[in-house]
Amino acid sequence: MVLVVGATGLVGNEICRRLSRRGERVRALVRATSSTEKVETLRSCGIEIRVGDLKDSDSINALCEGVDTVISTASSTLSRQAGDSIESVDSAGQMNLVNAAKAASVKRFVFLSFRQSPGLSFPLNDAKREVEKAIASMNFTIIQASWFMEVWLSPGLGFDYTNRTARIYGPGTSPVSWVSYQDVAEICTLALRNPAAGHKTIEFGGPAAISPLEVVARFEKIGGRPFNLDHVPETILRAQFEQATDSMQKSFAALILGLLQGDAINMASIVEQFGIKLTSVDEYARGVLGKITAA
Repeated sequence: MVLVVGATGLVGNEICRRLSRRGERVRALVRATSSTEKVETLRSCGIEIRVGDLKDSDSINALCEGVDTVISTASSTLSRQAGDSIESVDSAGQMNLVNAAKAASVKRFVFLSFRQSPGLSFPLNDAKREVEKAIASMNFTIIQASWFMEVWLSPGLGFDYTNRTARIYGPGTSPVSWVSYQDVAEICTLALRNPAAGHKTIEFGGPAAISPLEVVARFEKIGGRPFNLDHVPETILRAQFEQATDSMQKSFAALILGLLQGDAINMASIVEQFGIKLTSVDEYARGVLGKITAA
């Protein structure tokens, strides 16, 4: 039995689908307030649904009974409900899960984390590293993912391909290994039964590291229309980071600074070892721009 925590989220939902297609027995943690549509879609895939909350240690203890492997993608960053915070979900909630998994003698723990930005300390990073250390005594796999293209190259974060405008943080010249959430779901799924993934931290990105300005150039070439750019100076970004008092604001400001610094990962060995095909920025651009044209 594989327990997926964060099952209605962006990555967790995709992991559930992929595991189900591979014939795995899957148990999904959902909350009473989770989307009914998403829950019913999971149920229709033959997935066992359990209602609980990372913040409730009793429900998590019961959840881990009879489980062989835990895959946790849960975070308060993309989807927050009442009582959710980095402290309550990403830190204390994840530690509830780790402790419950250990008590239930869970054999494998796959944890979705993210790349560490050099020289930056912030609440989300601290929470992730705390969990990484806590599972080090288990048969763990940590996926340290680079920046999700579907999130950071989307209108919600200033990359508005529909209206051909893009917010560029700092000079926009540092290469980033933009990665698709679908590929992150796939590596989590592959790592589950691959012995080579045991007791290992996998730095995971896309097939090529390209700068934000190069991303714009590729969207312009594929879409055939120029973008208007809005450059945000690094001084303003650092001021936002220093002045932030809320843990989520502090963490988001730090992630932007990390993006500005760049994150290039050589994926050749991971591609060879796991046989995974990675989605390129060009493929992502063709997909989202194609939907606009079709509409």
